[in-house]
Amino acid sequence: MRIGDKVRFLSEVGGGIVRGFQGKDIALVEGEDGFEIPMLIKECVVIQTDDYNIPLKNTSKSKVEDEEEEIEEEKPITYRAPEIRGNDVLNVFLAFVPHDIKSISTTGFDTYLVNDSNYFIDYLYLSVDGNNRMLRSRGTIKPNMKQHIEEFEKKDLNDMERVAVQLVAYKDDRAFIVKPVVSVDLKIDTVKFFKLHSFAENDFFNEPALVYEIIKDDEEVKKLSVSAEDIKNAILSKEEALSNVPKKLLRKEYKAKNGIIEIDLHIDALLDDTTGMESSDMLNFQLDMFRKVLEEYKKNTGQKIVFIHGKGDGVLRKAILEELKRKYRTCQSQDASFREYGYGATMVTIK
Repeated sequence: MRIGDKVRFLSEVGGGIVRGFQGKDIALVEGEDGFEIPMLIKECVVIQTDDYNIPLKNTSKSKVEDEEEEIEEEKPITYRAPEIRGNDVLNVFLAFVPHDIKSISTTGFDTYLVNDSNYFIDYLYLSVDGNNRMLRSRGTIKPNMKQHIEEFEKKDLNDMERVAVQLVAYKDDRAFIVKPVVSVDLKIDTVKFFKLHSFAENDFFNEPALVYEIIKDDEEVKKLSVSAEDIKNAILSKEEALSNVPKKLLRKEYKAKNGIIEIDLHIDALLDDTTGMESSDMLNFQLDMFRKVLEEYKKNTGQKIVFIHGKGDGVLRKAILEELKRKYRTCQSQDASFREYGYGATMVTIK
Protein backbone atom coordinates (compact mmCIF):
# COMPACT_ATOMS: atom_id res chain seq x y z
CA MET A 1 0.00 0.00 0.00
CA ARG A 2 1.37 3.40 -1.02
CA ILE A 3 0.36 7.01 -0.71
CA GLY A 4 -2.05 7.77 -3.54
CA ASP A 5 -3.54 4.25 -3.68
CA LYS A 6 -7.32 4.00 -3.72
CA VAL A 7 -8.70 1.65 -1.04
CA ARG A 8 -11.99 0.43 0.32
CA PHE A 9 -12.72 -0.64 3.91
CA LEU A 10 -13.35 -4.29 4.76
CA SER A 11 -15.34 -3.94 8.00
CA GLU A 12 -17.49 -0.93 7.11
CA VAL A 13 -18.86 1.05 4.18
CA GLY A 14 -16.49 3.54 2.60
CA GLY A 15 -13.00 4.09 1.37
CA GLY A 16 -10.86 6.73 -0.28
CA ILE A 17 -7.30 7.78 -1.18
CA VAL A 18 -4.33 6.97 1.06
CA ARG A 19 -2.74 10.31 2.05
CA GLY A 20 -0.20 9.07 4.60
CA PHE A 21 0.58 6.64 7.37
CA GLN A 22 0.60 6.82 11.14
CA GLY A 23 3.03 4.27 12.54
CA LYS A 24 3.24 0.94 10.79
CA ASP A 25 -0.39 -0.15 11.30
CA ILE A 26 -2.53 2.90 10.48
CA ALA A 27 -3.29 4.42 7.07
CA LEU A 28 -4.76 7.94 6.79
CA VAL A 29 -7.50 7.66 4.18
CA GLU A 30 -9.12 10.76 2.66
CA GLY A 31 -12.82 10.18 2.05
CA GLU A 32 -15.18 11.96 -0.33
CA ASP A 33 -15.87 14.65 2.31
CA GLY A 34 -12.16 15.62 2.38
CA PHE A 35 -11.54 14.38 5.94
CA GLU A 36 -8.67 12.00 6.70
CA ILE A 37 -9.83 8.88 8.50
CA PRO A 38 -7.30 6.73 10.44
CA MET A 39 -7.90 3.08 9.54
CA LEU A 40 -6.04 -0.13 10.31
CA ILE A 41 -4.08 -1.19 7.21
CA LYS A 42 -5.38 -4.74 7.63
CA GLU A 43 -8.93 -3.35 7.39
CA CYS A 44 -8.21 -1.81 3.92
CA VAL A 45 -7.93 -3.41 0.50
CA VAL A 46 -6.22 -1.63 -2.43
CA ILE A 47 -8.53 -1.39 -5.43
CA GLN A 48 -6.42 0.97 -7.58
CA THR A 49 -2.65 1.56 -7.41
CA ASP A 50 -1.18 5.00 -8.11
CA ASP A 51 1.84 3.78 -10.11
CA TYR A 52 2.23 7.07 -12.01
CA ASN A 53 3.02 9.09 -8.87
CA ILE A 54 5.83 6.85 -7.62
CA PRO A 55 8.93 9.11 -7.73
CA LEU A 56 11.84 7.82 -9.84
CA LYS A 57 15.26 7.80 -8.22
CA ASN A 58 17.34 10.67 -9.58
CA THR A 59 20.83 9.28 -10.09
CA SER A 60 22.20 12.75 -10.75
CA LYS A 61 21.41 13.98 -7.22
CA SER A 62 24.25 14.46 -4.83
CA LYS A 63 24.65 12.42 -1.68
CA VAL A 64 23.72 15.47 0.42
CA GLU A 65 20.47 15.97 -1.55
CA ASP A 66 19.59 12.28 -1.08
CA GLU A 67 20.12 12.56 2.68
CA GLU A 68 18.01 15.74 2.88
CA GLU A 69 15.23 13.99 0.94
CA GLU A 70 15.32 10.99 3.29
CA ILE A 71 15.14 13.28 6.34
CA GLU A 72 12.15 15.10 4.81
CA GLU A 73 10.36 11.81 4.13
CA GLU A 74 10.84 10.69 7.74
CA LYS A 75 9.06 13.71 9.20
CA PRO A 76 6.22 12.47 11.42
CA ILE A 77 2.72 12.76 10.01
CA THR A 78 0.56 14.86 12.32
CA TYR A 79 -3.09 13.96 12.87
CA ARG A 80 -5.83 16.17 14.30
CA ALA A 81 -8.96 14.13 14.88
CA PRO A 82 -12.14 15.63 13.40
CA GLU A 83 -14.78 16.31 16.05
CA ILE A 84 -18.52 15.76 15.76
CA ARG A 85 -20.77 18.50 17.11
CA GLY A 86 -22.56 17.39 20.29
CA ASN A 87 -20.25 14.40 20.82
CA ASP A 88 -18.37 15.74 23.84
CA VAL A 89 -20.30 13.37 26.10
CA LEU A 90 -18.89 9.88 26.48
CA ASN A 91 -20.71 6.97 24.91
CA VAL A 92 -18.73 3.73 24.91
CA PHE A 93 -19.97 0.26 23.99
CA LEU A 94 -18.64 -3.30 24.09
CA ALA A 95 -19.77 -5.20 20.99
CA PHE A 96 -19.59 -8.82 19.85
CA VAL A 97 -19.88 -9.50 16.11
CA PRO A 98 -20.27 -13.08 14.77
CA HIS A 99 -18.01 -14.18 11.92
CA ASP A 100 -20.93 -15.93 10.21
CA ILE A 101 -24.40 -14.98 11.46
CA LYS A 102 -25.90 -17.86 9.44
CA SER A 103 -23.91 -20.42 11.47
CA ILE A 104 -24.57 -18.98 14.91
CA SER A 105 -24.20 -22.32 16.69
CA THR A 106 -20.59 -22.84 15.56
CA THR A 107 -19.18 -19.50 14.43
CA GLY A 108 -16.46 -17.50 16.14
CA PHE A 109 -16.74 -13.84 17.18
CA ASP A 110 -14.89 -10.53 17.09
CA THR A 111 -14.90 -8.22 20.10
CA TYR A 112 -14.91 -4.45 19.60
CA LEU A 113 -14.87 -1.38 21.81
CA VAL A 114 -16.83 1.45 20.22
CA ASN A 115 -15.89 5.03 21.11
CA ASP A 116 -18.81 7.26 20.11
CA SER A 117 -17.28 10.50 21.42
CA ASN A 118 -14.76 13.25 20.62
CA TYR A 119 -12.31 11.90 23.21
CA PHE A 120 -9.32 9.60 22.92
CA ILE A 121 -9.82 6.64 25.24
CA ASP A 122 -7.14 4.46 26.83
CA TYR A 123 -8.67 1.13 27.80
CA LEU A 124 -8.03 -2.13 29.64
CA TYR A 125 -10.23 -5.14 28.84
CA LEU A 126 -10.00 -7.88 31.50
CA SER A 127 -11.41 -11.24 32.56
CA VAL A 128 -12.81 -11.34 36.12
CA ASP A 129 -12.36 -14.28 38.52
CA GLY A 130 -13.46 -13.27 42.02
CA ASN A 131 -11.03 -10.55 43.11
CA ASN A 132 -8.51 -11.45 40.39
CA ARG A 133 -8.21 -9.85 36.94
CA MET A 134 -6.56 -11.16 33.77
CA LEU A 135 -5.65 -8.70 31.01
CA ARG A 136 -7.19 -9.58 27.65
CA SER A 137 -6.46 -6.41 25.69
CA ARG A 138 -5.22 -2.84 26.14
CA GLY A 139 -4.76 0.15 23.87
CA THR A 140 -6.10 3.50 22.72
CA ILE A 141 -9.25 4.18 20.70
CA LYS A 142 -9.32 7.36 18.64
CA PRO A 143 -12.37 9.67 18.69
CA ASN A 144 -15.54 8.44 16.98
CA MET A 145 -14.04 5.10 16.03
CA LYS A 146 -14.25 1.45 16.96
CA GLN A 147 -11.36 -0.80 17.93
CA HIS A 148 -11.06 -4.54 17.33
CA ILE A 149 -9.71 -5.95 20.62
CA GLU A 150 -9.89 -9.73 20.27
CA GLU A 151 -11.21 -12.75 18.40
CA PHE A 152 -12.57 -15.87 20.14
CA GLU A 153 -14.34 -19.16 19.50
CA LYS A 154 -17.37 -20.76 21.16
CA LYS A 155 -15.09 -22.90 23.35
CA ASP A 156 -13.69 -19.71 24.94
CA LEU A 157 -17.07 -18.52 26.27
CA ASN A 158 -16.53 -20.05 29.72
CA ASP A 159 -13.75 -17.53 30.32
CA MET A 160 -16.01 -14.60 29.42
CA GLU A 161 -18.91 -14.84 31.86
CA ARG A 162 -17.50 -11.89 33.78
CA VAL A 163 -15.37 -9.17 32.22
CA ALA A 164 -14.22 -5.72 33.27
CA VAL A 165 -13.58 -2.55 31.26
CA GLN A 166 -11.46 0.33 32.60
CA LEU A 167 -11.32 3.61 30.66
CA VAL A 168 -9.53 6.97 30.78
CA ALA A 169 -10.80 9.69 28.41
CA TYR A 170 -8.80 12.71 27.21
CA LYS A 171 -7.95 14.95 24.25
CA ASP A 172 -4.30 15.16 23.33
CA ASP A 173 -4.30 18.21 21.08
CA ARG A 174 -6.79 20.67 22.60
CA ALA A 175 -8.40 21.75 25.87
CA PHE A 176 -11.10 19.43 27.24
CA ILE A 177 -13.46 18.83 30.15
CA VAL A 178 -12.09 16.12 32.42
CA LYS A 179 -14.18 12.92 32.56
CA PRO A 180 -14.16 10.52 35.54
CA VAL A 181 -12.07 7.35 35.25
CA VAL A 182 -14.43 4.46 34.50
CA SER A 183 -14.26 0.90 35.84
CA VAL A 184 -17.21 -1.35 34.98
CA ASP A 185 -17.70 -5.05 35.72
CA LEU A 186 -20.08 -6.83 33.37
CA LYS A 187 -21.77 -10.21 33.55
CA ILE A 188 -21.94 -11.52 29.99
CA ASP A 189 -24.88 -13.83 29.29
CA THR A 190 -23.03 -16.47 27.29
CA VAL A 191 -26.30 -18.21 26.38
CA LYS A 192 -27.06 -15.28 24.06
CA PHE A 193 -24.17 -16.29 21.82
CA PHE A 194 -26.20 -19.34 20.75
CA LYS A 195 -29.37 -17.37 19.91
CA LEU A 196 -29.77 -15.61 16.60
CA HIS A 197 -32.14 -12.94 17.92
CA SER A 198 -29.50 -11.78 20.43
CA PHE A 199 -27.63 -10.10 17.57
CA ALA A 200 -29.46 -7.01 16.32
CA GLU A 201 -29.01 -4.24 13.79
CA ASN A 202 -27.05 -1.33 15.22
CA ASP A 203 -25.43 2.01 14.37
CA PHE A 204 -21.85 0.76 14.38
CA PHE A 205 -21.63 -2.33 12.16
CA ASN A 206 -23.12 -3.49 8.90
CA GLU A 207 -23.64 -6.89 10.54
CA PRO A 208 -25.94 -7.71 13.48
CA ALA A 209 -24.11 -7.41 16.81
CA LEU A 210 -24.60 -7.99 20.53
CA VAL A 211 -23.91 -4.59 22.13
CA TYR A 212 -23.41 -3.76 25.83
CA GLU A 213 -23.37 -0.18 27.12
CA ILE A 214 -20.29 0.78 29.15
CA ILE A 215 -20.92 4.55 29.39
CA LYS A 216 -24.13 6.25 28.28
CA ASP A 217 -24.15 10.06 28.03
CA ASP A 218 -21.26 10.40 30.53
CA GLU A 219 -22.99 8.06 33.01
CA GLU A 220 -21.33 4.75 33.93
CA VAL A 221 -23.80 1.90 33.51
CA LYS A 222 -24.95 0.06 36.62
CA LYS A 223 -23.00 -3.06 37.41
CA LEU A 224 -24.56 -6.15 35.92
CA SER A 225 -22.93 -8.38 38.50
CA VAL A 226 -23.42 -7.89 42.22
CA SER A 227 -20.93 -9.20 44.77
CA ALA A 228 -21.80 -10.70 48.15
CA GLU A 229 -20.15 -7.66 49.75
CA ASP A 230 -22.48 -5.33 47.79
CA ILE A 231 -25.51 -7.27 49.03
CA LYS A 232 -24.26 -7.23 52.63
CA ASN A 233 -23.66 -3.46 52.51
CA ALA A 234 -27.11 -2.85 51.03
CA ILE A 235 -28.80 -4.87 53.79
CA LEU A 236 -26.83 -3.10 56.53
CA SER A 237 -27.67 0.32 55.10
CA LYS A 238 -31.40 -0.56 55.05
CA GLU A 239 -31.29 -1.81 58.63
CA GLU A 240 -29.43 1.31 59.73
CA ALA A 241 -31.96 3.53 57.98
CA LEU A 242 -34.87 1.81 59.76
CA SER A 243 -33.10 1.82 63.14
CA ASN A 244 -32.66 5.57 62.82
CA VAL A 245 -36.43 6.22 62.70
CA PRO A 246 -37.03 8.58 65.66
CA LYS A 247 -38.60 6.69 68.58
CA LYS A 248 -41.21 9.41 69.09
CA LEU A 249 -42.66 8.52 65.70
CA LEU A 250 -43.41 4.93 66.75
CA ARG A 251 -46.90 4.21 68.05
CA LYS A 252 -46.64 1.18 70.36
CA GLU A 253 -50.25 0.65 71.32
CA TYR A 254 -51.46 -2.87 72.16
CA LYS A 255 -55.23 -2.91 72.57
CA ALA A 256 -56.80 -5.74 74.51
CA LYS A 257 -60.42 -6.75 73.97
CA ASN A 258 -61.87 -9.67 75.93
CA GLY A 259 -58.35 -10.91 76.59
CA ILE A 260 -57.48 -10.75 72.88
CA ILE A 261 -54.64 -8.38 71.97
CA GLU A 262 -55.10 -6.30 68.83
CA ILE A 263 -52.10 -5.10 66.83
CA ASP A 264 -52.83 -2.73 63.94
CA LEU A 265 -50.08 -3.24 61.35
CA HIS A 266 -51.23 -0.48 59.00
CA ILE A 267 -48.13 1.63 58.45
CA ASP A 268 -49.90 4.86 59.39
CA ALA A 269 -50.87 3.21 62.69
CA LEU A 270 -47.22 2.37 63.43
CA LEU A 271 -45.46 5.51 62.22
CA ASP A 272 -46.38 9.17 62.16
CA ASP A 273 -43.93 9.89 59.35
CA THR A 274 -42.87 7.62 56.47
CA THR A 275 -40.87 10.22 54.54
CA GLY A 276 -38.02 8.61 52.59
CA MET A 277 -39.33 5.05 53.05
CA GLU A 278 -40.03 2.87 50.04
CA SER A 279 -42.79 0.25 49.89
CA SER A 280 -40.29 -2.52 50.68
CA ASP A 281 -39.04 -0.57 53.72
CA MET A 282 -42.60 -0.22 55.03
CA LEU A 283 -43.33 -3.92 54.54
CA ASN A 284 -40.13 -4.89 56.37
CA PHE A 285 -41.02 -2.55 59.23
CA GLN A 286 -44.51 -4.07 59.52
CA LEU A 287 -43.01 -7.59 59.59
CA ASP A 288 -40.46 -6.50 62.22
CA MET A 289 -43.34 -5.31 64.40
CA PHE A 290 -45.17 -8.63 63.84
CA ARG A 291 -42.07 -10.60 64.91
CA LYS A 292 -41.46 -8.33 67.91
CA VAL A 293 -44.99 -8.92 69.23
CA LEU A 294 -44.76 -12.70 68.81
CA GLU A 295 -41.38 -12.80 70.55
CA GLU A 296 -42.84 -10.75 73.41
CA TYR A 297 -45.79 -13.11 73.95
CA LYS A 298 -44.38 -16.47 72.78
CA LYS A 299 -44.28 -17.82 76.37
CA ASN A 300 -47.92 -16.87 77.07
CA THR A 301 -49.52 -20.15 76.08
CA GLY A 302 -53.12 -19.68 74.94
CA GLN A 303 -52.74 -15.93 74.28
CA LYS A 304 -54.74 -14.83 71.24
CA ILE A 305 -53.36 -11.95 69.13
CA VAL A 306 -55.19 -10.35 66.24
CA PHE A 307 -52.96 -8.75 63.62
CA ILE A 308 -54.88 -6.22 61.55
CA HIS A 309 -53.22 -6.07 58.14
CA GLY A 310 -56.07 -4.83 55.96
CA LYS A 311 -57.43 -6.34 52.79
CA GLY A 312 -55.39 -4.37 50.26
CA ASP A 313 -53.53 -6.46 47.71
CA GLY A 314 -52.78 -9.18 50.26
CA VAL A 315 -49.00 -8.74 50.28
CA LEU A 316 -48.70 -8.19 54.06
CA ARG A 317 -51.17 -11.02 54.87
CA LYS A 318 -49.24 -13.44 52.66
CA ALA A 319 -45.93 -12.38 54.24
CA ILE A 320 -47.36 -12.95 57.74
CA LEU A 321 -48.62 -16.43 56.87
CA GLU A 322 -45.24 -17.32 55.34
CA GLU A 323 -43.51 -16.08 58.49
CA LEU A 324 -45.80 -18.19 60.71
CA LYS A 325 -45.20 -21.26 58.56
CA ARG A 326 -41.44 -20.80 58.51
CA LYS A 327 -40.52 -19.49 61.98
CA TYR A 328 -43.54 -19.95 64.27
CA ARG A 329 -44.82 -23.40 63.40
CA THR A 330 -46.16 -24.04 66.90
CA CYS A 331 -48.54 -21.08 66.67
CA GLN A 332 -52.05 -21.60 65.33
CA SER A 333 -53.49 -19.08 62.87
CA GLN A 334 -56.92 -18.39 61.35
CA ASP A 335 -58.91 -15.54 59.85
CA ALA A 336 -60.11 -13.21 62.60
CA SER A 337 -63.81 -12.44 63.11
CA PHE A 338 -65.32 -11.44 59.80
CA ARG A 339 -67.95 -9.36 61.58
CA GLU A 340 -65.31 -7.22 63.28
CA TYR A 341 -62.46 -7.17 60.76
CA GLY A 342 -63.85 -8.36 57.44
CA TYR A 343 -61.06 -10.16 55.58
CA GLY A 344 -58.42 -7.77 56.91
CA ALA A 345 -57.08 -9.55 60.01
CA THR A 346 -55.41 -12.79 61.11
CA MET A 347 -55.73 -14.24 64.63
CA VAL A 348 -52.71 -16.07 66.05
CA THR A 349 -52.96 -18.33 69.13
CA ILE A 350 -49.73 -18.97 71.05
CA LYS A 351 -49.23 -22.73 71.64
